[in-house]
Parts: sequence; structure tokens; C-alpha cells
Amino acid sequence: MLAQDEIVARLRAAGCVFAEEEADLIIATADSAAEVEWMLERRIGGDPLEHVLGWVEFCGNVLAVDPGVFVPRRRTELLVTAAVARCRPDAVVVDLCCGNGAIGASIAAARPGVELHAADIDPAAVACARRNLAGIGTVHLGDFDAPLPAELAGRVDVLVANVPYVPTGAIPRMPAEARDHEPRIAFDGGPDGLDVLRRLMTAAPRWLTPGGHVLAEADERQFDAAIDAVSAAGLQPEHQLDEESGTLVVAGRLAE
Repeated sequence: MLAQDEIVARLRAAGCVFAEEEADLIIATADSAAEVEWMLERRIGGDPLEHVLGWVEFCGNVLAVDPGVFVPRRRTELLVTAAVARCRPDAVVVDLCCGNGAIGASIAAARPGVELHAADIDPAAVACARRNLAGIGTVHLGDFDAPLPAELAGRVDVLVANVPYVPTGAIPRMPAEARDHEPRIAFDGGPDGLDVLRRLMTAAPRWLTPGGHVLAEADERQFDAAIDAVSAAGLQPEHQLDEESGTLVVAGRLAE
């Protein structure tokens, strides 16, 4: 087994800012010296740490995340908190653009009695989400809300989606490990970053029960346009902002 200080030195030389912490995680996750070397080479080569480890910690839960699947970020925990606050114990919850299912899994962990559905267009993400949501919820493969069961129409209490919201022109400026190793569809939100958020708000009234909520993440610089999208869909706008990270949660409530 490589010495920890050697692993740290190689990670630091590759530009890993948190080399000590990453070395600890690689050593703890690997089953052999050969796997440590394999994981180290992948990380030095630019793979996201979570893809190297095969898991991510999110909202206190350890969840599988496969290569090529979007890695949930800590800032998205604000979206989970906002969704959980709107969930009664037996709520019907839908997680669109679900990726590895982290949002749905975290909501279900906080509200164990919910009926959970998740959906994503990416087969790799759906395969990963099905492992993370086994025995917890049902995962559907297809474009946006198209694969959701028709019987959910008018029954959903909380519709949540970590929609892509990076403006297309900003994609080249993203960190290489995200840009090169995670699906572009998980980031690219169109010219102003809000194409998919608008699509979500437009679709939401079909699925929501009276008094139900739709929630999405955005950037604080998109506040006005995001709120306009909620209002344009005939929903009552609500929001929550983390000023430290600049993360914005935009919500819409369907009138009762």
C-alpha cells in the first residue's frame, strides 16, 4: 500500500486543493493497494473524486454515483430542506431531472412515509438512481415529465427538480472535472440558464394537487427571471436564498 504522505503529495502535485482529505477517502474506500493506485491515477487524471470513490455524501446520506452521472452538490441541500418543509408525512413527491436520486432519497429519509417517484432522461443516471432508491421509490426513464404515470396528474404535493441552470455561454468556463466528466445536459440551461426551469413551471400545474408546490434551484443572479417564470405559469411565487453560496431556491404554489 502506498504511504499516505506519498498519496497526498501526488494529489497535491495534480492540483487537488484538499489532498489530505481526498487521500483519507481513497484509502478508506479502496480494498487493496492495487485499487488505491487505480483510484489515485483516475483522480490525478481529472475524474471527479465522487466518481473515483463511487459514492457521494449528501444530506447525511451516502449514495452511489457512477462515472458519467451528475454529482450532487452540497448547495443543493438547500433545495432538499425547502422541499421537506413542504412535505406532509404521506405526501406524493416527484423528483425530476433526478440524476442519481439524491434529492428524492434525502426527502424520503426525512419523511419516510412519502410516495416517491423520480425520473431522468439519462439511462446511466436512472440505473444509479434505481440502486439508491430501491425499496424507497420508483424511478422512470424518459424526457422530463413524459415518463411519469398519468395517474399522478393532480396528485403531486411536492414536485422538485435540480434543473440545469448554467447559461450555455458559461459552460466553457466551468471546472474541467465537471465539464469533461459529467453530462452537459445536467448543466446547460440555455441562453440565460432558465430554459428548463421555465419548462418545469409550465408543466407543474398539470401534476400538482391544489396547494401543492414545485421547487427548483437557480443562481441568485437569475432571481427576477426565475420569479417571472413562476408567475407566468399561474403559480404563487416563493423563494429562499443562501447569500453565502448564492444559491436560490424558487418555488411555486398552486392555488387551492
